[in-house]
Amino acid sequence: MKQPTLKENLLYQRKLKGYTQDELAERTTVGLRTIQRIEKGEVQPHLQTIKLLAVGLEIEVEDLIVLNDPKEEPISRKWMLLLHASPFFGFIIPLANILFPMFVWMNKADENKVYDSHGRAVINFHCSVSLFFVLSLLLYFIIPGYNYFLTGAILLLGIIFSIRNTMTALDSGRCNYPLSIPFLKQKA
Repeated sequence: MKQPTLKENLLYQRKLKGYTQDELAERTTVGLRTIQRIEKGEVQPHLQTIKLLAVGLEIEVEDLIVLNDPKEEPISRKWMLLLHASPFFGFIIPLANILFPMFVWMNKADENKVYDSHGRAVINFHCSVSLFFVLSLLLYFIIPGYNYFLTGAILLLGIIFSIRNTMTALDSGRCNYPLSIPFLKQKA
């Protein structure tokens, strides 16, 4: 079930009280244009503005903003860390760079679309890197001596992009794995 947003809550509470946007602006020190922009979803107001609106509407701040469950965020960060960092086990166990994130993805993909998209991206990237690595090793028979640079570059890029995406996923919830072959297509 989708929780209502701040703009939906403000609009609902204002209409419930029977106030126009002008009347609400007069009851608070919040400008009319700011109220209009909040109700359109154009801005994310400061907490002080939300408090002023709540006082003007004679409601609690919690009636306007939806607070997420604080226990859910660390779990989300742990799963994101596990998804993005588990491929490093591939240095110890062959194919663990693909299998570990695949097990996590299969377990968590149905719970949240973020886990699903990140899991697909991680698996696609590490399948691609593994394929490129094997192909570079096979090039030894065609151009012996020079493929070490290619093999080293593939390994280094795999490590760099894995570290960068692990940190980015934990900070902003986004990831970007270039040069990935889409073995697992994103859901439409």
